[in-house]
Amino acid sequence: MKKLLVAFLFSLTPFAALAAGGPSIPLDHVELDMSDTESLQRGAQLYMNFCMGCHSLEYGRYNRIAKDLDIPEEIFMDNLVFTDAKFGDLMENAIPAKQAKEWFGAAPPDLTLLTKLKGGSDWLYTYLRGFYADDSRPYGVNNTVFKDVGMPHVLIELQGLCADKPEPTGDAKYDPLTGKVMSSGGCNSYVVEGSMSKAEYDGAARDLVNFLSYMADPAQQQRHRLGWLVIAFLVIFYAVSALYVRELKKDIH
Repeated sequence: MKKLLVAFLFSLTPFAALAAGGPSIPLDHVELDMSDTESLQRGAQLYMNFCMGCHSLEYGRYNRIAKDLDIPEEIFMDNLVFTDAKFGDLMENAIPAKQAKEWFGAAPPDLTLLTKLKGGSDWLYTYLRGFYADDSRPYGVNNTVFKDVGMPHVLIELQGLCADKPEPTGDAKYDPLTGKVMSSGGCNSYVVEGSMSKAEYDGAARDLVNFLSYMADPAQQQRHRLGWLVIAFLVIFYAVSALYVRELKKDIH
């Protein structure tokens, strides 16, 4: 039993490293909506195109995602699955763990439960928008919330690459004399231009975080719907019971 516990704790190490950043680092808040199917679809597309090559989602199945996101099987398999995986397979990838460790310093962790970790969706949202140029790093990039990050900026073609370390968007800087905003956070200049504007990339990052939040708990929407049904039942049951009790009291008096 003790050996199993030790093995379990070691298995969490990659997650802990990925969610590093410390409480002193401010995070941008992201509003998520699991009922926004179009956002989830866009997030799934981004994940499958840019992330799945290294990071698996091994606690999820292709067919479950296609069903929940209202994507027909043929469209899903033709456009979002780039291996010989079957529709009912778990979402694993084929990257060799040994080579991945040599390339990145550690094998890329599975991301199914990423948004359940410390910092959650806000940390991930800030992380996706926090890459900046750093020639001292092997891949030429660093990250605001993950110092000395060991992975490249895989979304560089969309966002571009910030010339300087981006500040959180909510942390605006003001001119002390005029009171005008000097910097509203995020990237103010780029060494590489991306295909998206700043607002468009923020939306793409939200879609990706939305999708990964869904992956961490695919049943949350069903629970919410069931919860409202239970509340509605209890309200109706209470009303009927109150009327019944009132009728009984009439007979007593």
